Amino acid sequence: MIKKTKDATDGSPQETSVKAHTYSAPALEKGFNVIELLAEHPQGLTISEIATGLGLSMSEIFRVIMVMERRGWLKRKAGDRLRVATKVLNLAFKATPAEELIQAAAPLMRELVQRVEQSCHLVIGNGDRGLVVFRQQTPGPTVFAVRVGTEITLEGSCSGHVLLAFNAIDLDPDLAVAAQNGPLSATLQRVRARGFEMMKSTRTLGVTDLSYPIFDGQGHALAALTIPFLQLVDGTQTVDSKEARICLQEIALRLSDELSGAR
Repeated sequence: MIKKTKDATDGSPQETSVKAHTYSAPALEKGFNVIELLAEHPQGLTISEIATGLGLSMSEIFRVIMVMERRGWLKRKAGDRLRVATKVLNLAFKATPAEELIQAAAPLMRELVQRVEQSCHLVIGNGDRGLVVFRQQTPGPTVFAVRVGTEITLEGSCSGHVLLAFNAIDLDPDLAVAAQNGPLSATLQRVRARGFEMMKSTRTLGVTDLSYPIFDGQGHALAALTIPFLQLVDGTQTVDSKEARICLQEIALRLSDELSGAR
């Protein structure tokens, strides 16, 4: 910022550079730091471990943690270990379009898992990552599902390819541009051309991920609807991956139509 001042000798105005003021709220920043640290340790940490992880003393962090626990942002588990409470996720959903998306998707996703006998989950863009915001588990005896709140990489995942290929909202714009012009460009072109992504899981043997975009009224992906298709070997499977993909496509189109019409 440039500010006009008067010269002390002749009173003529001079321009001096004034730095924008940076506001500080130490207790609030400590609270954010606690949540970010615990997000990397879902098994929880003790207060002393939190203090060590943040490079603070017990006295510097104790009151902040007590208030966060009282307000329901942290939850204590066995062994006096603290972890982030589900309240944080619930508030995030209510404060963003994710809640509307989940409400519309829930009944259709229940229908999907009944038809294909596989679990499914919904992934939205979240900066330079994807975030699982909802899931439906198969009612069958064999279950493979991804936990709500899980973060995924965009470059190496089926859902991530869909979000990048169809310009998902809430993605880091620089990352999206880089992906379109980098090593992933051919992959994303293929995904756009056929309208979906299908690839072997990069984490689990026997699982093939299938993912379709959920569109808003402007043609941008609101989310990726994904089935981690689990191949059974005992002969009890009644729906193959091709049939599951066709059902997934139908549900994704119906959900996109519903969301587009509501906007």
